[in-house]
Amino acid sequence: MLARRVPPAEAYRQIEFEARVHGATRQELVAICFEQLIGSLGTAIYAKRTDHPYLSSRSLSRAVSSLLALEMGISGDDAVADAMRDLYSRARNAIIGCAVDFDEKVLQDIRRDFVDIWKAMRGQI
Repeated sequence: MLARRVPPAEAYRQIEFEARVHGATRQELVAICFEQLIGSLGTAIYAKRTDHPYLSSRSLSRAVSSLLALEMGISGDDAVADAMRDLYSRARNAIIGCAVDFDEKVLQDIRRDFVDIWKAMRGQI
């Protein structure tokens, strides 16, 4: 069986990502997840506009993975933790829905919300 050839740019991106994750603090991991989520949604929108379904699908999958990682990292049972779990879950379900029935406006809204959250959090991290 032939191994799937990974494009060099993707291989370098993966190496950079793994290097950043390895040894990152909890706050740095949150930052990486937010960057991946926001970037992946932007890439999915671009890919759909330029008729690249594989890239769009892969980007939506990466966005869902970022949300799952963020959700798994929530600790506690207080109101803030519950609100974050709900936010991540609703965003994840909406993105999965867009994988089946692409809705650019929904993805733009989610992306904008997480950009706003990320900007607010950056002062805290």
